[in-house]
Amino acid sequence: MDYRTVGRFYTKASELAPILGLTEEETRRLEEICREYPMQITDYYLSLIDREDPEDPVRKMCIPSLEEAGTEGSFDTSGEAGNTVMTGLQHKYKETVLILSTNRCAMYCRHCFRKRMVGLSDSEIARNFEEMMEYLRAHKEVSNVLVSGGDSFLMPNDLIRRYLESLSEMEHLDLIRFGTRVPVVYPQRILQDQELQELFREYAKKKQIYLVTQFNHPRELTEDSKKAVRLFAEMGVVVKNQTVLLRGVNADPQVLGRLLRELTAAGVVPYYIFQCRPVRGVGTRFQVPLEEGARIVDQAKNMQNGQGKCVRYCMSNRQGKVEILGTLQNGEMLFKFHQAKDPKDAARIFTRKLQPGQAWVEA
Repeated sequence: MDYRTVGRFYTKASELAPILGLTEEETRRLEEICREYPMQITDYYLSLIDREDPEDPVRKMCIPSLEEAGTEGSFDTSGEAGNTVMTGLQHKYKETVLILSTNRCAMYCRHCFRKRMVGLSDSEIARNFEEMMEYLRAHKEVSNVLVSGGDSFLMPNDLIRRYLESLSEMEHLDLIRFGTRVPVVYPQRILQDQELQELFREYAKKKQIYLVTQFNHPRELTEDSKKAVRLFAEMGVVVKNQTVLLRGVNADPQVLGRLLRELTAAGVVPYYIFQCRPVRGVGTRFQVPLEEGARIVDQAKNMQNGQGKCVRYCMSNRQGKVEILGTLQNGEMLFKFHQAKDPKDAARIFTRKLQPGQAWVEA
């Protein structure tokens, strides 16, 4: 099935102008942003926006903003270039390989940390399938593979099958993960594609599969999204969620707490709450200071039962995945490596005295 056969995709500010009431000047300036950072929105996701509210949280995640024109920040905040073994394959942590399967998404999120490539350059995506599979067969220390992108569910079904078939045959792999926001922004891709459903139903019997998605706001948990999640649960596929903490979207204990509760009620495991990365065109709009973020996350977790309390507040920097634990009595913040690129950093705890408003650290 061609994913574009279901629903409409908006890619130009001029298409949104009559829907959102944009002026000619606003439309012109947003078109300039879209030339540098492409826009694509499904009609489904657009329907979730409160069109009367210019500060609507769903709108902020999908409609371009003039703030994206800022030059602060980096395009590679976690050192992906240095972890790239071959085009499309990264090996940062011993047990995990990341495959960038495509540079396409059903929707281009405005907070994306791969703005350097998503919807634009294909210089970093996988075009050497057999070479990647040979690398994985040769590296028995790898216990899991994350097929991401872009969005892995924007691949055609025959290519998804190719990944599932090859990876499920590797005995040293404990599991296969697919990174996708399709259940959130385009559930019709799942609900109306019997072939895709049968693919995962078939291979979930051969190897444990995890779906890693990203719900950021309670309004994204629609009936269609929950149906898509339940389909995978019925197959034995575990669905986990990585929320990004975003100013103006979910950086509020009540909103974040409600999201975590509704995720667990829907059978989705809250996995991480990620600190928004200082990506060029993103940080100044969405980042929350670390001390404020820790307070928000703690208050949201206090609203949860045991399942919701499993979530960790982390940031992915060049050295690894660092858990943000909170503020000590002396005013320093406490951090711990959850995963580390350098084995010497494994589980290392460290502190930092932060500057007012500081939203990122390197260890």
